[in-house]
Amino acid sequence: MRLENKVAIVTGATSGMGRATAVLFAREGAKVVVVGRNEKRAKEVVDQIKAEGKEAIYVLGDAADLAFCDEIVNKTVEAYGTVDILINNAGMLSMSSLQNVTIEEWDKVFRVNVDSALKLCQLVAPIMKAKGKGVIVNVASVASFAAHHGFAPYISSKHAMAGLSKSMAWELGPEIRVNAIAPGLIHTAMVDSIGGPAVLQGMIDNCPVKRCGQPDELPGVLRGSRVFY
Repeated sequence: MRLENKVAIVTGATSGMGRATAVLFAREGAKVVVVGRNEKRAKEVVDQIKAEGKEAIYVLGDAADLAFCDEIVNKTVEAYGTVDILINNAGMLSMSSLQNVTIEEWDKVFRVNVDSALKLCQLVAPIMKAKGKGVIVNVASVASFAAHHGFAPYISSKHAMAGLSKSMAWELGPEIRVNAIAPGLIHTAMVDSIGGPAVLQGMIDNCPVKRCGQPDELPGVLRGSRVFY
């Protein structure tokens, strides 16, 4: 119960790593705000948390719409009065090459992967500063530090997330602790969208440990990022 009475916003929380994080935080005592686009999945996460005797609500919308960030924070404060933890996990994959990507797709990838994190940070930082304490964790990627053919928008956005996280840490500390984590190959719906079992196996073959990470392994990384008070 290390997060007892803390309020945590988790974006991209209806599946994969975000869902695992939301459930973990609830089990540790936090009141969790589950953010995502799919109401059925959002309700499943909240119902799971409540079935375990914990507290959660969901807020539905598209992270590509920056006005939605205001709704997330407003509904969180309305329900729970404050924000203690922000997990910027919402993400969008793009497999377009530099020669083929449209400006519209490029812009949407950045809105989801970077701009929404910036906007939410701007909204919650004053709340956390006033309390004298808060935690922000940005979910970056191994793509924040390397590149590969055919994923230019995604890789560029994740490089930007790494830089944004460093800037946040410098500007918001010491009251707000900011970290980024950089998962490698994690078996999520986004990874499945790349091309099916054969493609996934090819990615696994290129991993040193020859296996795919699972979403429920992320909470251990979050413990290492000192999200727990």
